[in-house]
Amino acid sequence: MRLPNGYGSVKKMSGKRRKPYIVQVTTGWDIVEGEKLRQRKAILGYTATRAEGLQLLADYNKSPYDIEASKVTFQKVFERWSKEKYPTISESNKKGYNASYNICGTLYNKVFKDIKLPDLQSVVDSSGKNYPTLKKLVVLFNQLYDYAMKNELCNKDYSRYVNIAKYKDRNPDKRDHNKFTKEEVEKLWSVSNDRYYQIILMLIYNGCRISELLNLKKENVNLEEQYFDVIESKTENGIRRVPIADKVLPFYKWWYETSECEYLIYNKNKKGFTYRNYYDSYFTPLMEQLGFEHLPHDTRHTCISMLTEAHVDATMIKMIVGHSGAMSMTEKVYTHLDTSTLVEAINKI
Repeated sequence: MRLPNGYGSVKKMSGKRRKPYIVQVTTGWDIVEGEKLRQRKAILGYTATRAEGLQLLADYNKSPYDIEASKVTFQKVFERWSKEKYPTISESNKKGYNASYNICGTLYNKVFKDIKLPDLQSVVDSSGKNYPTLKKLVVLFNQLYDYAMKNELCNKDYSRYVNIAKYKDRNPDKRDHNKFTKEEVEKLWSVSNDRYYQIILMLIYNGCRISELLNLKKENVNLEEQYFDVIESKTENGIRRVPIADKVLPFYKWWYETSECEYLIYNKNKKGFTYRNYYDSYFTPLMEQLGFEHLPHDTRHTCISMLTEAHVDATMIKMIVGHSGAMSMTEKVYTHLDTSTLVEAINKI
């Protein structure tokens, strides 16, 4: 059956192909040699059968769309959206969106308009993330679909149908933290000539979250008075002054003085660490070398336990480690400890 002029075409290509039929449409006309018209064509797609090709052609003619725009991938949509969005939001929000985007690796190269609900749901179900993290992921989906719909990059918003309710009472990320034993801490000291084992000891003797130490800039470190200021944290109480114990002060001095990097702790390329870089390439191999089974957060748990065992006042411990929501209003209002008092406390472990 001959198709109407300007309707498009479905043609079978030569050779053995999984989808041998090419579907094309006319997107305009070019003038050749002054007066002769020549069709300008674009490829809609490839199909396994002629019938599928005709259906694809019929769908297009029923509701024409921008063919080039329809080939934009999930990654490209994120890049275009973030270019518009990021100048208007905080650094914290940017990090949150980037973290959610990092979960979506299976979608990066998929054409956005071809992504369906099962694709989105699969990202959720295979992520292993907890409910709060999945809520942020869905927010990212919502934002990208809103952008794509406004720019005619897709015809339907599947993000509204993603189901995370079944994960509400589950926390796949939660693990029981086990502190480093006294024997394990002694073993770490025996290899403390290794600069990367020093980082683990620094964490054990300051009680910081790993992100707080990795993001620490030299400008916020005072070696003379033995403290550093955490100016970015996941909680309000995390913004605090942290004492540096005498035992690990030489480590801080070495890291401070041996690089032009703006961050106190740096990788072998003299750049600041990302969490994933540190965890995968440094922390995990170091634990395996010693035969230890620990997560970075276990250093924080160890510090708290050591301070407790040393009979350090509970309010002092909260101030040092920046416990989220742990301090009462009375403690916040009436506790004003100077740096030397904090250093004296951390030196008890």
